Amino acid sequence: MKLIDSILTQAAGIAAVRRDIHTHPELCFQEVRTADVVANKLAEWGIPVHRGMGTTGVVGIVHGRDGGKSGRAIGLRADIDALPMQEHNTFAHASQHAGKMHACGHDGHTAMLLAAAQHFAKHRNFDGTVYLIFQPAEEGGGGAREMIKDGLFEQFPVESVFGMHNWPGMAVGTFAASAGPVMASSNEFHITIRGKGAHAALPHNGIDPVPVACQMVMAFQTIITRNKKPVDAGVISVTMIHTGEATNVVPDSCVIQGTVRTFTFEVLDMIERRMREVAEHTSAAFGATVEFKFKRNYPPTINHAAETAFAREVMADIVGADRVLDQEPTMGAEDFAYMLQARPGCYAFIANGDGAHREMGHGGGPCMLHNPSYDFNDDLIPLGATYWVQLAEKWLSRPRPGAGR
Repeated sequence: MKLIDSILTQAAGIAAVRRDIHTHPELCFQEVRTADVVANKLAEWGIPVHRGMGTTGVVGIVHGRDGGKSGRAIGLRADIDALPMQEHNTFAHASQHAGKMHACGHDGHTAMLLAAAQHFAKHRNFDGTVYLIFQPAEEGGGGAREMIKDGLFEQFPVESVFGMHNWPGMAVGTFAASAGPVMASSNEFHITIRGKGAHAALPHNGIDPVPVACQMVMAFQTIITRNKKPVDAGVISVTMIHTGEATNVVPDSCVIQGTVRTFTFEVLDMIERRMREVAEHTSAAFGATVEFKFKRNYPPTINHAAETAFAREVMADIVGADRVLDQEPTMGAEDFAYMLQARPGCYAFIANGDGAHREMGHGGGPCMLHNPSYDFNDDLIPLGATYWVQLAEKWLSRPRPGAGR
């Protein structure tokens, strides 16, 4: 493994910053303290800072030895927000804020990019500009979308943009990256079935929405098994059904909620259309009415082929080609998708290990994402930062994409 010496030397200090951020988690669009920590560190290292994009976003601007005159630029992104959940860990850097926790490793993502920033500030071994994008509100707030709306890529024009997420269960020292869809779109549905209430002993006097809901839930699964090609990925998960207030009353309404995940808009369009048809016609068959709402949240995260191939080459130079894996697509979602819609790039994964890095006092659960016993592995900081540095330096040293075509 070829790590940058100066990053290794400073790793303990960056790990302390990571643990401080972990201790003080902030939810989407509320990352005021976290943004202060990031901005202050960048300023301390002499890196100009732009603040407030996407509400609490921070962008660091690092010009190379040419002062950025070449016009070349690359974007490196880390997310900074936490999750609304209670931490079960009891180690010294556990969350001090009830109901808030860095359970997805965004504190670690921030630390890896800060470690790279510290190196860039001292060793500007490139021509052009590196934009360090510290993005708020990945966990459901669409912070990437909001930064783009605020003019991220107009104010900081980049040729390509790259992101990275830690991945528990993979052996430390490995990366994974693949071209094409790597994370799914995230969408929600909210269906209200309206019947007619009655005494449970006299159900013929009413229109019971409960069997309507049961028929509907089962029929939704036939959309997955019978309406789409078997090779196309898609998931419909009904996760909530709310109805009734008493055992002897036929309720007058029932609410069904859940999520839909796909890798393509074509499959998503079909699922939404068929769900609406099933909901409307099933309700009509029982004499009930229905209100169908479908909300599209994050689009699928789709890596660009050239940028992914380049990222894999950089990874291989650091850890060896045999430790650069293909990333199996996951039905989880990621708002870096918006950045990949706006600019070419690659979203990669860095192994977080099996949880053995956690100190005594961690909770009883596994060290998996969105788990109350999760903690980021600080051993990744030098590796992740080395990847960011070499990615930027090598990208800016190659011919501009499209040049000579």
